[in-house]
Amino acid sequence: MTALPPADPLTFAYWVPNVSGGLVVSNIPQRTDHSVDYNIDVARTAERVGFDYALTQVRYLASYGADAQHESVSFSLALLAATERLRVIAAVHPGQWPPHLLAKLAATAQTTTGSRFAINVVSGWFKREYTDLGLDWLDHEERYRRSEEFIEVLRGLWREDGFTYRGDFYRTRDVTFRPQPEFAPEVFQGGNSTSARAMAGRLSDWYFMNGTSIDGAREQVLDVGARAAGHGRRVRFGLNGFAVVRDTEAEARDLVEEIIAQADHDKVNDFGNAVKQAGQATVDRKGMWADSEFRDLVQYNDGFRTGLIGTPEQVAHRIVAYKKAGVDLLLLGFLHVREDIERFGRDVIPLVRELEEREGLAAAPARELAGVAR
Repeated sequence: MTALPPADPLTFAYWVPNVSGGLVVSNIPQRTDHSVDYNIDVARTAERVGFDYALTQVRYLASYGADAQHESVSFSLALLAATERLRVIAAVHPGQWPPHLLAKLAATAQTTTGSRFAINVVSGWFKREYTDLGLDWLDHEERYRRSEEFIEVLRGLWREDGFTYRGDFYRTRDVTFRPQPEFAPEVFQGGNSTSARAMAGRLSDWYFMNGTSIDGAREQVLDVGARAAGHGRRVRFGLNGFAVVRDTEAEARDLVEEIIAQADHDKVNDFGNAVKQAGQATVDRKGMWADSEFRDLVQYNDGFRTGLIGTPEQVAHRIVAYKKAGVDLLLLGFLHVREDIERFGRDVIPLVRELEEREGLAAAPARELAGVAR
């Protein structure tokens, strides 16, 4: 059984470097900065060259080997204010945000940005961040139950008058928000466990996958897609990748090996120890990073595994192979973020569009503004 290719053109997103140290845990020089001015320049460059989304990372205690990190929601609003078309996804943690506050903020953001604000609900794996901040730390299954309630409350407040909710984690009584957004923000989520897949099938608009092979992506698309179909829904799929596009394949592969060779071993191992518990905390041992090796963790969402390494033509063909497996969106990291995004948009995206047209993979017009009308 094979996944049916989506009809819409593939969508491109990038990781926002709102965190110090760039997007690899390595001492290799990176012409990347986590300042506001740099990120506004990146965002404007990205939308100019064909990117549709940016994802702002969340962490209150900097991790991934970083020393500093900007808060995701406020940073996302700054990028939205500085751009015209780009949609920005703010990563948020249930247990750190009350859903009613985020629902109100998001409704206002939709009104002020032309409905370009989205959220990525992160159920959480970084135990110390919760405990150091005096927040409740739940086991894996309970974290996903809380996330489901979190999304249900958000959507109820965005869509319903007199919204009443009685859950184990959240409660509301006869709440009506005005104004409600014309388009509810898109809801993204990640996770590889059975609980994460079930949650995506029931509730989320988008399901993010860590970097993986084409077969690995196809398996998740078929599994989560079938779960969604069982609820009369469709989920779209995003795949994480780290793109290294150079003039020759050898140059690109040598650069990846140099990134790994210069990895900060202490920071990678600290990150690995922290995330391993996330993968092993699930009943079926299918959590994210459950089988990640040292070289995978140097790019902290297994981005090297996606294999977007080589010439523009090689990378474009591999991207289209992922599309055939059911991937709707590529979430990309880069070494020198602004200049690599510019090259990717100039040299790779046009080739992807040509291949989509040639192979009949983009029969529908470009996707209009996505959202769920209330």
